[in-house]
Amino acid sequence: MGRTRRRAGLLLFLAVSAASLGACGGTGGGGAESITLYNGQHPQTTQALVDAFEKQSGVQVRIRSDDEDVLANQIVEEGGGSPADVIYTENSPALQFLAGKNLLAPASASTLAAVASRYDSPQGDWVGVSARVSVLVYNTSRLSPAQLPTSVMDLARPQWKGKLGLAPGETDFQPIVTSIALARGQPAALAWLKAVKDNAGSHLYPSNEGLTNAVNTGQIAIGIINHYYWYRQRAEVGARHSAVAYFAAGDPGYVVDVSGAAVLRSSRHPAAAQKFLAFLVSPAGQEIIARSQSYEYPLAGGVQTAQPIPAFSGLRPAPLTVAQLGDGSLALKLLQEAQLL
Repeated sequence: MGRTRRRAGLLLFLAVSAASLGACGGTGGGGAESITLYNGQHPQTTQALVDAFEKQSGVQVRIRSDDEDVLANQIVEEGGGSPADVIYTENSPALQFLAGKNLLAPASASTLAAVASRYDSPQGDWVGVSARVSVLVYNTSRLSPAQLPTSVMDLARPQWKGKLGLAPGETDFQPIVTSIALARGQPAALAWLKAVKDNAGSHLYPSNEGLTNAVNTGQIAIGIINHYYWYRQRAEVGARHSAVAYFAAGDPGYVVDVSGAAVLRSSRHPAAAQKFLAFLVSPAGQEIIARSQSYEYPLAGGVQTAQPIPAFSGLRPAPLTVAQLGDGSLALKLLQEAQLL
């Protein structure tokens, strides 16, 4: 089962009830120490991490899963009364959003030291856990490798009209928009968004899973996703008519997204919550990610993915920091101006 579809609008306050969040699975009860995890990550991988942590530590973890922007806004609404002890997200902007509101506690120095500093919070209040990279997914019956664009900017050209698909509401798409705005300027990024919207026409999808499937079935010829959607689809149902490709080294469309976790400043169980963060970047936690069906890259030193995907060390993405990607507000503004949200 895939993770829940993410909704755009990280900075928009959503009226999401705590009851709706509590519907997802988790463990708790008894007299054991427990923490509450707000989970915006792949649910199967998170459950495997939680199971191993509970067995190792004796701390029980209650999981509430939803889209990361929904969870971040829920925490803002709850303020100091939030039941969450830890938030685990797919993308760094959600964490930067909460950091900007002073809602995150400093991560322990030893936890931060497990991961290269460029993948951790600039302020030291969340830790990078895993990574994904943006790629092109294309239909191999409709396009050859020689026909593929080498820059994300090329997708604005008229030749892609009717062939391109987008999932603009996905929070994975926001870092690409931010990257283009930083590399080419906001006016150019807005012009690009308007052009790709026109090229996509009616081929706007609510999720990257839907976009990936549309490429594989030939409804569209090409789209932009994070790599793991295609690898998961290939493993689960096959992807006989599609493949992935990378933009040229350093291209603004070639973005590494960092998934991370943080302890809430309002946590009522801060010691146990810090233990959970430490477990995520420990060899045991990183090996679970390395072998999981999420097809993400573990970020702690010494652990390599066991899945058949290109080596992380061989990627040549745009040289962006998590600080530059920010809290997603720039991308959100541009997407709204382009009427893609």
